[in-house]
Amino acid sequence: MRKDIIIRRETEDDRPRVEEIVRRAFYNLYIPGAAEHYLVHIMRSHPDFIQELDLVLELEGQVIGAIMYTRAHLVDERGKEREILTFGPVCVLPEYQRMGYGKRLMEASFQKAVEMGYDTIVIFGAPGNYVSRGFKSCKRYNVCLENGSFPAAMLVKELVPGSLDGRKWVYRQSPVFEFSEEEALAYDDTLEPLEKKELPCQEEFYILSSAMLPE
Repeated sequence: MRKDIIIRRETEDDRPRVEEIVRRAFYNLYIPGAAEHYLVHIMRSHPDFIQELDLVLELEGQVIGAIMYTRAHLVDERGKEREILTFGPVCVLPEYQRMGYGKRLMEASFQKAVEMGYDTIVIFGAPGNYVSRGFKSCKRYNVCLENGSFPAAMLVKELVPGSLDGRKWVYRQSPVFEFSEEEALAYDDTLEPLEKKELPCQEEFYILSSAMLPE
């Protein structure tokens, strides 16, 4: 891991670069093409977006990675609601992946989130990418979706140990994530063309994103 890095808030001047990084990092990973850069494009103007947790990682003066957070909520069986966090996308340029930069971004954001008073993060992701960062299955914390299901890809991290006390919680994410794939692909078509491919990793994503744990 190189030491000449800076983790800082994203600036307005960074935005085109960050969208480019997100697009390159996710292109053909989950679908032929990508939707994540469209999410970034619309997320910044949404009221659930948290500017203080909009971070980039700079290496030798060049931004190579980014992480963004939005507000989310957990609701217990009595209807009591608590504000929590979700992040995504988090990404690093492909040529700098698997070098620890994503880990550095996440850890810096966790520290900042605690300083801001947040105690819980819920995300959707491949467990292999996040369990080493302290994330656990949603089932272990009794966190489910509105329909009572426990997705295998829904992961929970207690920023403050003991924050979740075992009662059943329903996860409600920000409406900013409720866009159509068609909207995202239409936006992608306005950008410099990249080759869309069908790859085995897309089927792996489909299997994981469809998998549910027993209730």
